[in-house]
Amino acid sequence: MQITFLGTSSGVPTKSRNVSSVAIKLPQRSEVWLFDCGEGTQHQIMRSDIKSSQITKIFITHLHGDHIFGLAGLLASCGMAGATQRMDIYAPSGLGEYLDASLRYSETKLAYPVKVHRAKTGVVFSDADFTVTCAPLKHRVTAYGYRLTEHDRTGRFDVEKAKSLGIPEGKVYGLLKQGKTVTLEDGRTFNGADFVGAPQKGRAIAYCTDTIYCDNAVELAQKANVLIHEATFAHQDADMAFARLHSTTTMAAQVALGAQVQQLVMTHFSPRYLNLDELLAEARAIFPNTILAHDFLTIDVPYSTN
Repeated sequence: MQITFLGTSSGVPTKSRNVSSVAIKLPQRSEVWLFDCGEGTQHQIMRSDIKSSQITKIFITHLHGDHIFGLAGLLASCGMAGATQRMDIYAPSGLGEYLDASLRYSETKLAYPVKVHRAKTGVVFSDADFTVTCAPLKHRVTAYGYRLTEHDRTGRFDVEKAKSLGIPEGKVYGLLKQGKTVTLEDGRTFNGADFVGAPQKGRAIAYCTDTIYCDNAVELAQKANVLIHEATFAHQDADMAFARLHSTTTMAAQVALGAQVQQLVMTHFSPRYLNLDELLAEARAIFPNTILAHDFLTIDVPYSTN
């Protein structure tokens, strides 16, 4: 899995930062899932290596403009490109009405189906490879954080070992990969467990914005490989953070520490701060493995170290 930040400013765009959107590449299925879609997201996509034709799902945290104003434009462009087969959108109540009005009044007709799913606490999507869950955060409007979890994978099958023992390829390999015991025509018996390595634990990404520090964010991020958390304000401006229900750098770090995540990536910075090095230092004092997101930052999600 690979994360690309398409917008890292809060409220309004700046010369160097667009408003909120994060793209997650799922190479094993040639798909991209978006988390939030602020104004100008489609322009950011064109400036990145993300392919809009691969976007199949969009997860919206809440209905503030800096998280949804780019949605109608992106959907229209995907339709004009002609490659999109279907789009599933997960969001709090009200997103469907907003989107319907945007498309209707602009007389935009999409050539592919769009399904808006109402986000509710718990599992919002699951298939053979991934599960996405959400939980309410603490903001001025209904807002959800999301957790994308990759399912565990079976261990690697040792093909060379099987070949060295003269085990014929084909159906027998498939049975051994499943851990089954196989008896060959020559009478030899092999246990699949002797040819398959330890299972590979799936990775997890938590995405929490907009919110002030809350227990649900900690629970959602438990032992995630990467936590993406808003850090709108510096610690010295905590009064503003409480008044506007946004997080400070230290709140984001406390969530990461409490959840025992592997890495914290802070985003959603207020334009009032010109030097973000101080914000990074504040967070690292609590949670050392913290980095600052910037537009077009791309990171590979690491596997667990334990």
